[in-house]
Amino acid sequence: MSATDLLHRYLDECPLVAIVRGVTPDEAEAVGEAIYEAGIRIIEVPLNSPDPLNSIGRLANRFGERMLVGAGTVLTSADVRRVADAGGRIMVSPDTNVEVIAATAAAGLVASPGYFTPSEAFGAIRAGATALKLFPAEAATPAVLKAQLAVLPKDLPVMVVGGVKPDSMRPWLEAGASGFGLGGGLYKPGQSAADTLARACAYVEGLKS
Repeated sequence: MSATDLLHRYLDECPLVAIVRGVTPDEAEAVGEAIYEAGIRIIEVPLNSPDPLNSIGRLANRFGERMLVGAGTVLTSADVRRVADAGGRIMVSPDTNVEVIAATAAAGLVASPGYFTPSEAFGAIRAGATALKLFPAEAATPAVLKAQLAVLPKDLPVMVVGGVKPDSMRPWLEAGASGFGLGGGLYKPGQSAADTLARACAYVEGLKS
């Protein structure tokens, strides 16, 4: 299965990516179960979380093919190898690092680098990006995204990340966003699984409004 097909397998089921920054290995599986119960099928553990590779490994073992598990804040090609060895299948970055993108693509995994300008977007595409992450979205608007999408490949998913709230998704979807990465609005360090479930459900419901 290609990286594109792998991403769409989960993104088509629910266009949300859970970013669980700060989760610990002992919390990861319960938080992951809450996110899965809400209907979200992609989860990333940022590499600046406590013992992130352990958390990624636990989530990958727990969910197998049921979820697409991977890492955020992937900054080097060495990170890509470590995450892949732990069982991660999606690499999300805050920047457009062509070495990280190329390493991810060469491994047959999903590369979702961050970008903000068309120049960065096309640089990522040339390096082999599977999808793009508009970041930080707080500094952009749906109109900006719509203008960018006019020149980007039509089949390339573009995710909106940064400041997304359950009631703010509709304008981005109408502009052409493929989905959203959910950070602090979904999960904060130390948050219970029950609170995570409630927040995740609110976002899933927000897609329908």
